[in-house]
Amino acid sequence: MPKKLRTAVRPTHSFVYGIHKPAYEVANQRERKRIEELGQTASGAPLDNQRNFPDGPICVSEADWIFEIPNPLPFRGTTFIDKEWADASADKPQRMRLQQREPLSLSTLLSEEQVPLTLLNKLPRPLLLALATGSTDPDDLIRLAELACCLRKDSTGAPSGLIYDVDEKGRNRARISDHVLFEAVANNPSLPDAYKKIMVLRPGAQGGSEIVGEYEVEDETHVFEYLRRNSYIAGGHYAANMADDAVRYAMEQLSKVDMEGLRHLYYQRTFIRLADQLGIERNTEQRLLGVPELETLRKEITKKIREGGVLTMTATLWGWNFGFDYAPTGYRLHASHQQIHQQYAMLPHEVEGFSGNPLHSCTILPAFGCGDMVAEVIEEYRRETGSDFFNDYLGCIRNNVRMDGRLDLETNLIVWEDAHALLFVPKAQTSQWELQLMALHSETGERIGNILEADTAARASLDRGIFLAQKALAELGARMVTSIEYPKRLDKHGEKGQHLLYAFLPRLPESPGAFSEAQLRYINGHYPEDFAAACRQQLKKERLIT
Repeated sequence: MPKKLRTAVRPTHSFVYGIHKPAYEVANQRERKRIEELGQTASGAPLDNQRNFPDGPICVSEADWIFEIPNPLPFRGTTFIDKEWADASADKPQRMRLQQREPLSLSTLLSEEQVPLTLLNKLPRPLLLALATGSTDPDDLIRLAELACCLRKDSTGAPSGLIYDVDEKGRNRARISDHVLFEAVANNPSLPDAYKKIMVLRPGAQGGSEIVGEYEVEDETHVFEYLRRNSYIAGGHYAANMADDAVRYAMEQLSKVDMEGLRHLYYQRTFIRLADQLGIERNTEQRLLGVPELETLRKEITKKIREGGVLTMTATLWGWNFGFDYAPTGYRLHASHQQIHQQYAMLPHEVEGFSGNPLHSCTILPAFGCGDMVAEVIEEYRRETGSDFFNDYLGCIRNNVRMDGRLDLETNLIVWEDAHALLFVPKAQTSQWELQLMALHSETGERIGNILEADTAARASLDRGIFLAQKALAELGARMVTSIEYPKRLDKHGEKGQHLLYAFLPRLPESPGAFSEAQLRYINGHYPEDFAAACRQQLKKERLIT
Protein backbone atom coordinates (compact mmCIF):
# COMPACT_ATOMS: atom_id res chain seq x y z
CA MET A 1 0.00 0.00 0.00
CA PRO A 2 1.38 3.48 -0.86
CA LYS A 3 2.78 5.25 2.19
CA LYS A 4 3.19 8.77 0.81
CA LEU A 5 1.52 8.85 -2.59
CA ARG A 6 -2.03 10.15 -2.25
CA THR A 7 -3.98 8.02 -4.74
CA ALA A 8 -7.15 5.93 -4.71
CA VAL A 9 -5.46 3.20 -6.79
CA ARG A 10 -4.20 0.08 -5.02
CA PRO A 11 -2.33 -3.01 -6.26
CA THR A 12 -5.37 -5.00 -5.09
CA HIS A 13 -7.22 -3.53 -8.11
CA SER A 14 -9.70 -1.77 -5.87
CA PHE A 15 -10.25 1.94 -5.25
CA VAL A 16 -9.68 3.07 -1.66
CA TYR A 17 -11.15 6.31 -0.31
CA GLY A 18 -12.13 7.96 2.94
CA ILE A 19 -15.56 8.54 4.48
CA HIS A 20 -16.12 11.34 6.97
CA LYS A 21 -18.99 10.53 9.38
CA PRO A 22 -19.04 13.72 11.44
CA ALA A 23 -20.64 14.18 14.85
CA TYR A 24 -19.57 17.20 16.88
CA GLU A 25 -20.50 19.91 19.38
CA VAL A 26 -20.10 23.65 18.83
CA ALA A 27 -19.59 26.06 21.75
CA ASN A 28 -22.06 28.94 21.48
CA GLN A 29 -20.25 32.25 22.16
CA ARG A 30 -23.03 34.60 21.04
CA GLU A 31 -24.24 37.00 23.74
CA ARG A 32 -27.46 38.46 22.31
CA LYS A 33 -30.43 37.44 20.20
CA ARG A 34 -31.76 39.42 17.26
CA ILE A 35 -35.19 37.99 16.59
CA GLU A 36 -36.82 39.50 13.49
CA GLU A 37 -39.78 38.65 11.33
CA LEU A 38 -38.90 37.01 8.02
CA GLY A 39 -42.40 37.09 6.56
CA GLN A 40 -45.26 34.65 6.73
CA THR A 41 -46.09 31.10 5.73
CA ALA A 42 -48.51 30.21 2.93
CA SER A 43 -51.24 29.83 5.59
CA GLY A 44 -50.65 33.37 6.84
CA ALA A 45 -48.85 32.52 10.07
CA PRO A 46 -45.93 34.82 10.96
CA LEU A 47 -42.41 33.43 10.44
CA ASP A 48 -39.36 34.69 12.29
CA ASN A 49 -35.69 33.76 12.61
CA GLN A 50 -35.91 32.26 16.12
CA ARG A 51 -34.14 29.06 14.99
CA ASN A 52 -31.04 31.06 14.07
CA PHE A 53 -30.53 32.06 17.72
CA PRO A 54 -30.58 28.85 19.82
CA ASP A 55 -29.56 28.74 23.46
CA GLY A 56 -26.53 26.76 24.62
CA PRO A 57 -24.08 24.66 22.64
CA ILE A 58 -25.01 23.13 19.28
CA CYS A 59 -24.94 19.33 19.11
CA VAL A 60 -24.64 17.80 15.63
CA SER A 61 -25.08 14.10 16.19
CA GLU A 62 -25.31 12.86 12.58
CA ALA A 63 -24.09 15.29 9.90
CA ASP A 64 -23.95 14.31 6.24
CA TRP A 65 -21.35 11.73 5.32
CA ILE A 66 -18.65 13.07 3.02
CA PHE A 67 -16.66 10.77 0.73
CA GLU A 68 -13.05 11.88 0.27
CA ILE A 69 -11.63 10.30 -2.88
CA PRO A 70 -7.94 10.89 -3.65
CA ASN A 71 -7.55 11.32 -7.38
CA PRO A 72 -5.77 8.37 -8.99
CA LEU A 73 -3.33 11.02 -10.28
CA PRO A 74 -2.38 12.87 -7.07
CA PHE A 75 -1.46 16.15 -8.80
CA ARG A 76 -5.16 16.53 -9.66
CA GLY A 77 -6.19 16.81 -6.02
CA THR A 78 -9.10 15.16 -4.20
CA THR A 79 -12.83 14.90 -4.85
CA PHE A 80 -15.43 15.26 -2.10
CA ILE A 81 -18.93 13.84 -2.52
CA ASP A 82 -21.79 14.78 -0.19
CA LYS A 83 -23.74 11.54 0.38
CA GLU A 84 -27.12 13.25 0.71
CA TRP A 85 -26.72 15.04 -2.63
CA ALA A 86 -25.37 11.94 -4.36
CA ASP A 87 -28.15 9.72 -2.98
CA ALA A 88 -30.72 12.13 -4.44
CA SER A 89 -29.04 11.93 -7.86
CA ALA A 90 -28.85 8.13 -7.66
CA ASP A 91 -32.60 7.92 -7.09
CA LYS A 92 -33.36 10.59 -9.73
CA PRO A 93 -30.69 10.37 -12.44
CA GLN A 94 -32.61 12.91 -14.55
CA ARG A 95 -31.19 15.54 -12.17
CA MET A 96 -27.91 15.17 -14.07
CA ARG A 97 -28.98 17.34 -16.98
CA LEU A 98 -28.82 21.01 -17.88
CA GLN A 99 -31.85 22.69 -19.36
CA GLN A 100 -31.61 24.06 -22.88
CA ARG A 101 -31.76 27.82 -23.19
CA GLU A 102 -35.22 29.24 -23.68
CA PRO A 103 -35.95 31.16 -26.91
CA LEU A 104 -35.36 34.87 -26.41
CA SER A 105 -36.25 37.73 -28.76
CA LEU A 106 -36.19 41.37 -27.75
CA SER A 107 -37.32 42.45 -31.23
CA THR A 108 -40.51 40.40 -30.90
CA LEU A 109 -41.20 41.76 -27.42
CA LEU A 110 -40.72 45.36 -28.56
CA SER A 111 -43.03 44.80 -31.54
CA GLU A 112 -45.70 43.21 -29.34
CA GLU A 113 -45.52 46.17 -26.95
CA GLN A 114 -45.49 48.64 -29.89
CA VAL A 115 -42.14 50.03 -28.82
CA PRO A 116 -39.83 51.31 -31.60
CA LEU A 117 -37.11 48.76 -32.44
CA THR A 118 -34.58 51.60 -32.27
CA LEU A 119 -34.77 51.23 -28.47
CA LEU A 120 -32.43 48.26 -28.85
CA ASN A 121 -29.69 50.63 -30.05
CA LYS A 122 -29.99 52.64 -26.84
CA LEU A 123 -29.69 49.80 -24.33
CA PRO A 124 -26.89 50.09 -21.72
CA ARG A 125 -23.84 48.02 -22.63
CA PRO A 126 -24.42 45.26 -20.00
CA LEU A 127 -27.88 44.67 -21.49
CA LEU A 128 -26.43 44.63 -25.00
CA LEU A 129 -23.94 41.96 -23.93
CA ALA A 130 -26.66 39.92 -22.25
CA LEU A 131 -28.73 40.09 -25.43
CA ALA A 132 -25.74 39.28 -27.65
CA THR A 133 -25.05 36.04 -25.79
CA GLY A 134 -28.62 35.11 -24.82
CA SER A 135 -30.80 36.00 -27.80
CA THR A 136 -31.97 33.28 -30.17
CA ASP A 137 -33.49 35.78 -32.63
CA PRO A 138 -31.41 36.48 -35.77
CA ASP A 139 -33.04 39.92 -36.06
CA ASP A 140 -31.74 40.91 -32.61
CA LEU A 141 -28.28 39.71 -33.48
CA ILE A 142 -28.12 41.40 -36.88
CA ARG A 143 -28.98 44.71 -35.22
CA LEU A 144 -26.26 44.12 -32.60
CA ALA A 145 -23.72 43.17 -35.27
CA GLU A 146 -24.40 46.45 -37.05
CA LEU A 147 -23.92 48.29 -33.77
CA ALA A 148 -20.59 46.57 -33.08
CA CYS A 149 -18.88 47.00 -36.47
CA CYS A 150 -19.12 48.56 -39.92
CA LEU A 151 -20.46 46.15 -42.53
CA ARG A 152 -20.27 46.36 -46.28
CA LYS A 153 -23.40 45.13 -48.10
CA ASP A 154 -24.11 44.13 -51.66
CA SER A 155 -26.90 45.40 -53.90
CA THR A 156 -29.40 43.05 -52.26
CA GLY A 157 -28.58 44.29 -48.77
CA ALA A 158 -26.76 41.09 -47.80
CA PRO A 159 -23.49 41.45 -45.87
CA SER A 160 -20.43 41.00 -48.09
CA GLY A 161 -17.56 42.11 -45.87
CA LEU A 162 -16.27 44.53 -43.24
CA ILE A 163 -14.98 48.07 -43.59
CA TYR A 164 -11.25 48.29 -42.86
CA ASP A 165 -9.08 51.22 -41.73
CA VAL A 166 -5.28 51.49 -41.85
CA ASP A 167 -3.66 51.84 -38.41
CA GLU A 168 -0.54 53.80 -37.49
CA LYS A 169 1.66 50.84 -38.48
CA GLY A 170 0.11 50.55 -41.91
CA ARG A 171 -1.94 47.46 -41.05
CA ASN A 172 -5.54 46.91 -42.11
CA ARG A 173 -7.86 46.78 -39.13
CA ALA A 174 -11.60 46.11 -39.20
CA ARG A 175 -13.65 49.09 -38.07
CA ILE A 176 -15.08 47.71 -34.81
CA SER A 177 -16.67 50.09 -32.32
CA ASP A 178 -17.12 47.56 -29.51
CA HIS A 179 -14.82 44.54 -29.58
CA VAL A 180 -16.51 42.66 -26.73
CA LEU A 181 -19.96 43.13 -28.26
CA PHE A 182 -18.52 42.11 -31.65
CA GLU A 183 -17.13 38.85 -30.21
CA ALA A 184 -20.31 38.10 -28.28
CA VAL A 185 -22.53 38.53 -31.35
CA ALA A 186 -20.22 36.72 -33.78
CA ASN A 187 -20.06 33.72 -31.46
CA ASN A 188 -23.82 33.37 -30.98
CA PRO A 189 -25.01 30.29 -32.93
CA SER A 190 -28.25 32.10 -33.87
CA LEU A 191 -26.48 34.82 -35.85
CA PRO A 192 -27.03 34.04 -39.56
CA ASP A 193 -24.05 32.25 -41.09
CA ALA A 194 -23.57 35.02 -43.66
CA TYR A 195 -22.68 37.39 -40.81
CA LYS A 196 -20.53 34.82 -38.98
CA LYS A 197 -18.47 34.27 -42.12
CA ILE A 198 -17.56 37.88 -42.77
CA MET A 199 -17.08 38.77 -39.10
CA VAL A 200 -14.89 35.88 -37.91
CA LEU A 201 -14.87 32.75 -40.09
CA ARG A 202 -13.59 33.77 -43.52
CA PRO A 203 -9.81 33.23 -43.76
CA GLY A 204 -8.16 36.54 -42.89
CA ALA A 205 -11.12 37.95 -40.96
CA GLN A 206 -9.25 37.50 -37.65
CA GLY A 207 -5.82 38.53 -38.87
CA GLY A 208 -2.92 37.32 -40.94
CA SER A 209 -2.40 33.82 -39.52
CA GLU A 210 -1.25 31.63 -42.41
CA ILE A 211 -3.24 28.56 -43.45
CA VAL A 212 -0.71 25.71 -43.64
CA GLY A 213 -2.98 22.67 -43.81
CA GLU A 214 -6.40 21.68 -45.08
CA TYR A 215 -8.67 18.66 -44.79
CA GLU A 216 -11.70 18.52 -47.06
CA VAL A 217 -14.27 15.90 -47.94
CA GLU A 218 -16.74 17.33 -50.43
CA ASP A 219 -20.19 18.01 -48.94
CA GLU A 220 -19.09 16.48 -45.61
CA THR A 221 -16.36 18.48 -43.91
CA HIS A 222 -13.75 21.18 -44.41
CA VAL A 223 -11.06 22.10 -41.88
CA PHE A 224 -8.30 24.72 -42.12
CA GLU A 225 -5.05 24.52 -40.15
CA TYR A 226 -3.80 27.95 -39.06
CA LEU A 227 -0.31 28.79 -37.81
CA ARG A 228 -0.33 30.99 -34.71
CA ARG A 229 3.14 32.48 -34.94
CA ASN A 230 3.41 34.57 -31.80
CA SER A 231 1.69 32.23 -29.41
CA TYR A 232 1.48 31.82 -25.66
CA ILE A 233 3.27 28.54 -26.46
CA ALA A 234 6.94 29.16 -27.27
CA GLY A 235 7.61 28.35 -30.90
CA GLY A 236 4.02 28.89 -31.96
CA HIS A 237 1.06 26.58 -32.15
CA TYR A 238 -1.46 25.37 -34.69
CA ALA A 239 -5.23 25.64 -34.74
CA ALA A 240 -7.45 23.27 -36.69
CA ASN A 241 -10.63 25.30 -37.30
CA MET A 242 -13.78 24.31 -39.11
CA ALA A 243 -13.76 26.33 -42.33
CA ASP A 244 -16.24 29.06 -43.26
CA ASP A 245 -18.09 26.68 -45.58
CA ALA A 246 -18.47 24.07 -42.82
CA VAL A 247 -19.87 26.09 -39.93
CA ARG A 248 -20.02 24.07 -36.70
CA TYR A 249 -21.13 26.04 -33.64
CA ALA A 250 -22.83 23.23 -31.71
CA MET A 251 -22.02 19.62 -30.90
CA GLU A 252 -25.11 18.30 -32.65
CA GLN A 253 -23.58 19.67 -35.87
CA LEU A 254 -20.28 17.84 -35.32
CA SER A 255 -19.88 14.66 -37.39
CA LYS A 256 -17.41 11.78 -37.17
CA VAL A 257 -15.89 13.00 -40.44
CA ASP A 258 -15.37 16.46 -38.90
CA MET A 259 -13.56 14.87 -35.96
CA GLU A 260 -11.40 12.78 -38.27
CA GLY A 261 -10.39 15.94 -40.13
CA LEU A 262 -9.58 17.93 -37.00
CA ARG A 263 -7.47 15.10 -35.62
CA HIS A 264 -5.83 14.16 -38.94
CA LEU A 265 -4.29 17.63 -39.15
CA TYR A 266 -2.93 17.18 -35.61
CA TYR A 267 -1.36 13.83 -36.46
CA GLN A 268 0.00 15.12 -39.78
CA ARG A 269 1.60 18.25 -38.32
CA THR A 270 3.19 16.31 -35.45
CA PHE A 271 4.59 13.54 -37.64
CA ILE A 272 5.97 16.01 -40.21
CA ARG A 273 7.71 18.02 -37.50
CA LEU A 274 9.19 14.88 -35.96
CA ALA A 275 10.38 13.61 -39.35
CA ASP A 276 12.07 16.92 -40.08
CA GLN A 277 13.79 16.93 -36.68
CA LEU A 278 15.16 13.45 -37.35
CA GLY A 279 16.28 14.22 -40.92
CA ILE A 280 13.88 11.70 -42.46
CA GLU A 281 13.35 12.21 -46.17
CA ARG A 282 9.70 12.74 -47.04
CA ASN A 283 7.50 13.93 -49.83
CA THR A 284 7.48 17.73 -49.62
CA GLU A 285 4.57 18.30 -51.99
CA GLN A 286 2.14 20.94 -50.73
CA ARG A 287 -0.78 18.58 -50.11
CA LEU A 288 -2.59 16.51 -47.49
CA LEU A 289 -0.98 13.22 -46.54
CA GLY A 290 -3.29 10.22 -46.81
CA VAL A 291 -3.86 7.88 -43.87
CA PRO A 292 -1.54 5.15 -45.28
CA GLU A 293 1.21 7.75 -45.90
CA LEU A 294 0.80 9.01 -42.36
CA GLU A 295 1.19 5.51 -40.97
CA THR A 296 4.31 4.88 -43.07
CA LEU A 297 5.84 8.12 -41.80
CA ARG A 298 4.94 7.22 -38.19
CA LYS A 299 6.75 3.89 -38.50
CA GLU A 300 9.85 5.58 -39.95
CA ILE A 301 9.91 8.03 -37.07
CA THR A 302 9.60 5.35 -34.38
CA LYS A 303 12.34 3.30 -36.08
CA LYS A 304 14.66 6.30 -36.20
CA ILE A 305 14.08 7.05 -32.51
CA ARG A 306 14.80 3.43 -31.56
CA GLU A 307 18.06 3.69 -33.48
CA GLY A 308 19.13 6.67 -31.38
CA GLY A 309 17.68 9.62 -33.29
CA VAL A 310 17.65 12.76 -31.14
CA LEU A 311 14.62 15.01 -30.80
CA THR A 312 14.62 18.61 -29.61
CA MET A 313 10.81 18.72 -29.34
CA THR A 314 9.83 15.71 -27.27
CA ALA A 315 6.20 16.14 -26.22
CA THR A 316 2.88 16.97 -27.80
CA LEU A 317 0.41 19.53 -26.50
CA TRP A 318 -3.23 19.22 -27.56
CA GLY A 319 -6.29 21.00 -26.25
CA TRP A 320 -9.79 22.12 -27.10
CA ASN A 321 -12.01 24.73 -25.50
CA PHE A 322 -15.54 24.25 -26.76
CA GLY A 323 -18.19 26.83 -25.95
CA PHE A 324 -18.17 30.61 -25.69
CA ASP A 325 -19.94 32.99 -23.33
CA TYR A 326 -19.66 36.48 -21.89
CA ALA A 327 -21.20 37.71 -18.67
CA PRO A 328 -23.03 41.06 -18.96
CA THR A 329 -20.27 42.51 -16.79
CA GLY A 330 -17.75 41.79 -19.56
CA TYR A 331 -16.10 38.72 -18.04
CA ARG A 332 -15.41 36.13 -20.73
CA LEU A 333 -16.51 32.79 -19.36
CA HIS A 334 -14.80 30.31 -21.67
CA ALA A 335 -13.25 29.87 -25.12
CA SER A 336 -12.04 32.61 -27.44
CA HIS A 337 -14.56 31.55 -30.07
CA GLN A 338 -17.53 29.22 -30.48
CA GLN A 339 -16.62 27.65 -33.83
CA ILE A 340 -15.44 24.07 -33.23
CA HIS A 341 -11.66 23.94 -33.31
CA GLN A 342 -8.66 22.27 -31.71
CA GLN A 343 -5.16 23.54 -30.89
CA TYR A 344 -1.85 21.73 -30.75
CA ALA A 345 1.87 22.27 -30.51
CA MET A 346 5.11 20.56 -29.53
CA LEU A 347 7.25 21.11 -26.44
CA PRO A 348 11.01 20.81 -25.89
CA HIS A 349 12.61 18.51 -23.35
CA GLU A 350 14.45 21.35 -21.61
CA VAL A 351 14.79 25.11 -21.55
CA GLU A 352 17.66 27.43 -20.63
CA GLY A 353 17.41 28.80 -17.10
CA PHE A 354 18.13 32.40 -16.07
CA SER A 355 18.32 34.32 -12.82
CA GLY A 356 18.12 38.08 -13.16
CA ASN A 357 20.15 38.59 -16.34
CA PRO A 358 18.06 37.57 -19.38
CA LEU A 359 21.15 37.49 -21.62
CA HIS A 360 23.20 34.93 -19.69
CA SER A 361 21.92 31.44 -18.96
CA CYS A 362 22.95 29.95 -15.63
CA THR A 363 21.36 26.49 -15.78
CA ILE A 364 19.12 24.11 -17.69
CA LEU A 365 15.53 23.46 -16.57
CA PRO A 366 13.16 20.68 -17.61
CA ALA A 367 10.48 22.16 -19.89
CA PHE A 368 6.98 21.59 -18.55
CA GLY A 369 4.51 19.22 -20.17
CA CYS A 370 1.44 18.05 -18.27
CA GLY A 371 2.09 14.42 -19.23
CA ASP A 372 5.32 14.55 -17.22
CA MET A 373 3.26 14.72 -14.04
CA VAL A 374 1.65 11.40 -14.95
CA ALA A 375 5.10 9.89 -15.47
CA GLU A 376 6.16 11.10 -12.01
CA VAL A 377 3.13 9.39 -10.45
CA ILE A 378 3.99 6.12 -12.22
CA GLU A 379 7.59 6.24 -11.02
CA GLU A 380 6.66 7.05 -7.42
CA TYR A 381 3.93 4.39 -7.38
CA ARG A 382 6.40 1.80 -8.66
CA ARG A 383 8.90 2.73 -5.92
CA GLU A 384 6.32 2.51 -3.14
CA THR A 385 4.38 -0.56 -4.26
CA GLY A 386 6.59 -2.41 -6.73
CA SER A 387 3.53 -2.50 -8.98
CA ASP A 388 2.45 -1.06 -12.37
CA PHE A 389 0.24 2.00 -11.86
CA PHE A 390 -1.80 1.81 -15.06
CA ASN A 391 -2.25 -1.94 -14.80
CA ASP A 392 -3.64 -1.41 -11.30
CA TYR A 393 -5.69 1.62 -12.38
CA LEU A 394 -7.35 -0.37 -15.15
CA GLY A 395 -7.98 -3.17 -12.67
CA CYS A 396 -9.66 -0.73 -10.30
CA ILE A 397 -11.87 0.63 -13.09
CA ARG A 398 -12.93 -2.84 -14.23
CA ASN A 399 -13.50 -4.11 -10.67
CA ASN A 400 -15.27 -0.98 -9.49
CA VAL A 401 -17.90 -1.13 -6.72
CA ARG A 402 -20.19 1.65 -5.53
CA MET A 403 -19.31 3.73 -2.49
CA ASP A 404 -22.87 3.80 -1.13
CA GLY A 405 -23.11 0.01 -0.82
CA ARG A 406 -26.19 -0.23 -3.03
CA LEU A 407 -26.44 -3.39 -5.14
CA ASP A 408 -29.53 -2.34 -7.14
CA LEU A 409 -27.78 0.38 -9.13
CA GLU A 410 -25.05 0.61 -11.77
CA THR A 411 -21.46 -0.16 -10.78
CA ASN A 412 -19.85 0.32 -14.21
CA LEU A 413 -17.61 3.38 -14.77
CA ILE A 414 -17.01 2.55 -18.44
CA VAL A 415 -19.01 4.49 -21.02
CA TRP A 416 -17.52 2.87 -24.17
CA GLU A 417 -14.49 0.83 -25.15
CA ASP A 418 -12.92 -1.09 -27.99
CA ALA A 419 -9.59 -2.86 -28.39
CA HIS A 420 -7.59 0.37 -28.41
CA ALA A 421 -9.34 2.91 -26.18
CA LEU A 422 -11.51 3.19 -23.06
CA LEU A 423 -13.92 6.06 -22.33
CA PHE A 424 -14.85 6.19 -18.63
CA VAL A 425 -15.91 8.32 -15.70
CA PRO A 426 -13.01 8.80 -13.26
CA LYS A 427 -13.74 7.75 -9.69
CA ALA A 428 -12.64 11.22 -8.55
CA GLN A 429 -14.07 13.75 -11.01
CA THR A 430 -12.34 17.14 -10.98
CA SER A 431 -15.21 18.62 -12.96
CA GLN A 432 -18.64 17.44 -11.85
CA TRP A 433 -19.16 15.87 -15.28
CA GLU A 434 -15.58 14.88 -16.11
CA LEU A 435 -14.95 12.06 -18.57
CA GLN A 436 -11.59 10.53 -19.45
CA LEU A 437 -10.34 8.61 -22.46
CA MET A 438 -7.45 6.16 -22.03
CA ALA A 439 -5.47 4.74 -24.95
CA LEU A 440 -4.95 0.99 -24.43
CA HIS A 441 -2.87 -1.04 -26.91
CA SER A 442 -1.91 -0.87 -30.57
CA GLU A 443 -2.57 -3.64 -33.10
CA THR A 444 0.75 -5.24 -32.06
CA GLY A 445 -0.27 -5.25 -28.39
CA GLU A 446 2.05 -2.43 -27.31
CA ARG A 447 0.96 0.08 -24.70
CA ILE A 448 0.06 3.47 -26.22
CA GLY A 449 1.57 6.41 -24.37
CA ASN A 450 1.40 9.10 -27.06
CA ILE A 451 0.05 9.59 -30.58
CA LEU A 452 3.34 8.39 -32.09
CA GLU A 453 2.70 4.98 -30.51
CA ALA A 454 -0.86 4.90 -31.87
CA ASP A 455 -1.15 3.05 -35.19
CA THR A 456 -3.92 3.69 -37.71
CA ALA A 457 -6.54 1.61 -35.88
CA ALA A 458 -5.64 3.11 -32.51
CA ARG A 459 -5.80 6.67 -33.85
CA ALA A 460 -9.27 5.92 -35.24
CA SER A 461 -10.32 4.64 -31.80
CA LEU A 462 -9.02 7.77 -30.09
CA ASP A 463 -10.89 9.97 -32.57
CA ARG A 464 -14.08 8.00 -31.93
CA GLY A 465 -13.63 8.18 -28.16
CA ILE A 466 -13.21 11.97 -28.25
CA PHE A 467 -16.27 12.25 -30.48
CA LEU A 468 -18.39 10.10 -28.15
CA ALA A 469 -17.24 12.00 -25.05
CA GLN A 470 -18.26 15.34 -26.53
CA LYS A 471 -21.57 13.97 -27.81
CA ALA A 472 -22.49 12.44 -24.44
CA LEU A 473 -21.75 15.66 -22.57
CA ALA A 474 -23.64 17.77 -25.12
CA GLU A 475 -26.69 15.49 -24.90
CA LEU A 476 -26.75 16.11 -21.14
CA GLY A 477 -26.70 19.85 -21.80
CA ALA A 478 -23.02 20.79 -21.41
CA ARG A 479 -22.25 23.94 -23.38
CA MET A 480 -18.65 24.60 -22.31
CA VAL A 481 -16.06 21.82 -22.23
CA THR A 482 -12.28 21.98 -21.88
CA SER A 483 -10.42 18.94 -23.24
CA ILE A 484 -6.73 18.22 -22.65
CA GLU A 485 -4.20 15.52 -23.47
CA TYR A 486 -1.74 13.93 -21.01
CA PRO A 487 0.94 12.37 -23.26
CA LYS A 488 4.11 10.41 -22.65
CA ARG A 489 7.36 11.96 -23.90
CA LEU A 490 8.11 10.90 -27.47
CA ASP A 491 11.76 9.92 -27.07
CA LYS A 492 13.89 7.84 -24.70
CA HIS A 493 12.77 10.03 -21.78
CA GLY A 494 9.21 8.68 -22.06
CA GLU A 495 7.96 6.56 -19.15
CA LYS A 496 7.38 3.04 -20.52
CA GLY A 497 4.45 2.35 -18.19
CA GLN A 498 2.46 5.39 -19.30
CA HIS A 499 -0.88 5.32 -21.11
CA LEU A 500 -2.07 8.31 -23.15
CA LEU A 501 -4.94 10.04 -21.35
CA TYR A 502 -7.50 12.66 -22.36
CA ALA A 503 -9.63 14.56 -19.86
CA PHE A 504 -12.94 16.24 -20.77
CA LEU A 505 -13.91 18.90 -18.24
CA PRO A 506 -17.32 20.58 -18.58
CA ARG A 507 -18.02 23.86 -16.85
CA LEU A 508 -21.39 23.82 -15.13
CA PRO A 509 -23.45 26.94 -14.34
CA GLU A 510 -23.14 26.66 -10.56
CA SER A 511 -19.55 25.40 -10.43
CA PRO A 512 -17.51 28.53 -11.17
CA GLY A 513 -14.23 27.35 -9.68
CA ALA A 514 -13.50 29.16 -6.43
CA PHE A 515 -11.44 28.66 -3.28
CA SER A 516 -12.15 24.94 -3.02
CA GLU A 517 -10.97 24.27 -6.56
CA ALA A 518 -7.96 26.54 -6.03
CA GLN A 519 -6.95 24.11 -3.25
CA LEU A 520 -7.56 21.14 -5.61
CA ARG A 521 -10.65 20.21 -3.58
CA TYR A 522 -13.43 19.26 -6.01
CA ILE A 523 -17.00 19.13 -4.75
CA ASN A 524 -19.41 16.72 -6.41
CA GLY A 525 -23.11 15.98 -6.06
CA HIS A 526 -23.41 12.51 -7.60
CA TYR A 527 -21.71 9.13 -7.64
CA PRO A 528 -19.48 8.55 -10.68
CA GLU A 529 -21.26 5.30 -11.55
CA ASP A 530 -24.56 7.13 -11.94
CA PHE A 531 -22.98 9.68 -14.28
CA ALA A 532 -21.47 6.88 -16.38
CA ALA A 533 -24.95 5.34 -16.69
CA ALA A 534 -26.38 8.72 -17.76
CA CYS A 535 -23.70 9.07 -20.47
CA ARG A 536 -24.32 5.57 -21.81
CA GLN A 537 -28.05 6.24 -21.92
CA GLN A 538 -27.56 9.38 -24.02
CA LEU A 539 -25.21 7.68 -26.49
CA LYS A 540 -27.59 4.75 -26.88
CA LYS A 541 -30.47 7.15 -27.46
CA GLU A 542 -28.47 8.76 -30.28
CA ARG A 543 -27.55 5.27 -31.57
CA LEU A 544 -23.85 6.04 -31.22
CA ILE A 545 -23.27 2.93 -29.09
CA THR A 546 -25.27 -0.27 -28.60
